[in-house]
Amino acid sequence: MPWFMERLQEGRFQVVNPFNNRSKVVSAGPDQVHSIVFWSKNFGPFIAGDFGEQLEEMGYHLFFNFTLNSAMPLLEPAVPSLEKRVKQLGALAGQFGARAISWRFDPLSFFTTGDGKHGDNLADFPEIAAAAFDVGIERCITSFMDFYPKIEKRVKKMDGFAFHDPPIEKKIDILYQMQDTLAPYGIELQTCCERALLDKLPRDLSVKASACVPNKLLEALYGKGVSLRKDAGQRVKAGCGCGVSVDIGSYREHPCGHRCLYCYARPAG
Repeated sequence: MPWFMERLQEGRFQVVNPFNNRSKVVSAGPDQVHSIVFWSKNFGPFIAGDFGEQLEEMGYHLFFNFTLNSAMPLLEPAVPSLEKRVKQLGALAGQFGARAISWRFDPLSFFTTGDGKHGDNLADFPEIAAAAFDVGIERCITSFMDFYPKIEKRVKKMDGFAFHDPPIEKKIDILYQMQDTLAPYGIELQTCCERALLDKLPRDLSVKASACVPNKLLEALYGKGVSLRKDAGQRVKAGCGCGVSVDIGSYREHPCGHRCLYCYARPAG
């Protein structure tokens, strides 16, 4: 965040594309940015540093994608405790409003361990859903884990551990269970980049495609001035509904310390 705030004070970012290493300058004054969308599993430093208040005073509108999964050190070894993360969700909702937050329970992961036991990361979903309802959250975005080569390379070093991609029938059953859990709370279940799965869902399963950069919602929250075009640079064919945006930051220069086992962004090791 200090780096981010310094760049905002300068009014521009130099962004390097991680795939082709091409660099471009992105203007970032309050009159040139409709909204800033933050992704994190740990908003503790953001909250403790009062960065949200500072950004609003500078004239920026804020939106948050909060990935809040079950407590499972095997998959997410360095995230704060579930209790702390739930408190962070409440703090953000209290300061910025629940409509400005998407709760991501993502990705859904299925695996076997060295002793042959099957596992997944769904255990705390009901508890988190109840907590999300208590602070007014309206949507939950989920997806099933993608099997990137660097993830496969990473888990090969773990004796007997393996991720599994469930059959379509099991995926549909999981979505039914999640929808049933969320229904009493009025929280809508959405999926991220799961077009092939959505095309096969029964009619009574009212799961919709999500937009993690939800420009139509940003317009409703903060007024006109944001493009409503889809971002052609994202996984549109897979069902991505994100609006036009620019990613800021660098996997290389700002590495994440959470060390999540299924992460596509961290190095293979």
